[in-house]
Amino acid sequence: MTTVLTNFDTWKQFLSDRVEQAKKMGLNEETISNLAFEIGSFLDERVDPKNEEQRILKEIWDVGNEEEKKTIARLMVKLVN
Repeated sequence: MTTVLTNFDTWKQFLSDRVEQAKKMGLNEETISNLAFEIGSFLDERVDPKNEEQRILKEIWDVGNEEEKKTIARLMVKLVN
């Protein structure tokens, strides 16, 4: 079954679309980054990486402390902007 998580470029586009929607709703960058952190935590706990890029991100996420994970989340938001 193909999902947005299967292909990294598809995942980035999906995330970009969600960030754009959040901005249109009036959410600021800090709030969006906090949501990205929560999503990252959820994915880390419940979703097996579907490709090499996601596996690398998970490995980096797993060795980071909370502040470093928040930085990764902010960087992912910047990546898709």
